[in-house]
Amino acid sequence: MKKVFVFCLLVAVNSYGQKKNIKQAPSISAATELSGLKESTLKFLDASYLKDKQTALQIWDYAELGYKETKSAALHVQNLKDAGFTVETGVAGIPTAFVATYGSGSPVIGILAEYDALPGLAQEAIAEKKSIEGKVGGHGCGHHLFGTASVSAGIAIKKLIEEKKISGTIKVYGCPAEEGGSGKVYMVREGLFNNVDAVIHWHPDDENKVYMTSFIANKSAKFKFYGISSHAAMSPENGRSSLDAVEAMNNMANMMREHIPQETRIHYVITNGGKAPNVVPDYAEVYYYIRHPKREVTVDVFDRITKAAEGAALGTGTTMQYEIVGGTHDLLINKTLASLMQENLEKVGGVVYTEEEKAFGKKLQASFFNKAPAIEEASTIKPLQKETNAGGGSSDVSDVSYVVPTVGLEAATWIPGTSAHSWQAVASGGTEIGTKGMLVASKTMALTAIDLFSKPAVIVKAKEEFIKSVGDYKYKPLLGDRKPALNYRD
Repeated sequence: MKKVFVFCLLVAVNSYGQKKNIKQAPSISAATELSGLKESTLKFLDASYLKDKQTALQIWDYAELGYKETKSAALHVQNLKDAGFTVETGVAGIPTAFVATYGSGSPVIGILAEYDALPGLAQEAIAEKKSIEGKVGGHGCGHHLFGTASVSAGIAIKKLIEEKKISGTIKVYGCPAEEGGSGKVYMVREGLFNNVDAVIHWHPDDENKVYMTSFIANKSAKFKFYGISSHAAMSPENGRSSLDAVEAMNNMANMMREHIPQETRIHYVITNGGKAPNVVPDYAEVYYYIRHPKREVTVDVFDRITKAAEGAALGTGTTMQYEIVGGTHDLLINKTLASLMQENLEKVGGVVYTEEEKAFGKKLQASFFNKAPAIEEASTIKPLQKETNAGGGSSDVSDVSYVVPTVGLEAATWIPGTSAHSWQAVASGGTEIGTKGMLVASKTMALTAIDLFSKPAVIVKAKEEFIKSVGDYKYKPLLGDRKPALNYRD
């Protein structure tokens, strides 16, 4: 049955290519015409820059956490509606998720947009560490730029479809809670990417390059322990400490590190450890991430961690329940699409700083733990690398890559040498250093989309590569059938 299924998919791919060439080929017959389309799109995005910068900095100021991005999502939705998109909100059971659509027919190209912030990173847009009072979050991963660039690129493509310079369908996906909430996984599970031919994404970074390194798989959960409260001095024998259970679990997990594949990553934070030292805690909670380049190893280690939690409960006389919070696959690289995007990134070029921005950047670099690269590296484009199996982070973009050919880039929105999830990243992202890099991303994504609308053979080749990459694996969400964890940041 599996061989028949793959054969049918290949037939469908080839049929798509033939139909595109015969009936749906856009009115772009020469390289000069394609080049003209791209040049006009670059000018359109340059003209949109001031508005896009305003949008990005407004969302930087909102700094809303995962599944709570009410104002951020609404701003993107309004901009898309104003541009003429039909927008469906509240998709996949998530109030802040949306799908914006314009056009009809094939190809169907998707662009991913994110907009969630991180807790504990409220930082002013200055080159020294200074928190913003009253704020709980900050855009330490640059998703205020991510979403804005993606929406802008989508609007640029909509304009070309509207003017009948290309034909097909453009979709912009509003994807909340990437930071641990696995928002896209629910959207994939809901079938929102069915019948999409290719998906484009990007991410803020400190350099400009096309993704050729896979994300690592991730499975996360909150382990909740229930004990018995008592006076910690007068009658400790009557209590059963849930915090003891958390600490016992953590000790076992830390000992386990010696006996698991070395590429594995285990992270945890105690999210509730009791309220007062003189009260035996009757409730405690610890939040775990388990990661590995291979999804099957991730699942295996996660299962062993749950056994440690069960043992901790047994040994401390408490009870334990756990709630899966998120789960993401490793990323499938599509070299066909990556080569195409690389050409467009090189055409767009990197980020050039003013003297004032260079001075800001050097002051920021002085706070780095390690020696920083030259400021000028932000203006360069990294050559396309060979595909590698594992990077240092995880993303729910990976799950999209298991159902549709997917390609992405990084753009220099942070001063070279900046670490993600840092106050320095928040500071850069709140200035024109960040929004200049955002423009690199919107331009590269739009030009890549133009190629996909104009070159049906590329989509055919990308789909053939995708089918080989997936192989016999049948996609299954690592987070199971749970509903979206809308309160995971509470």
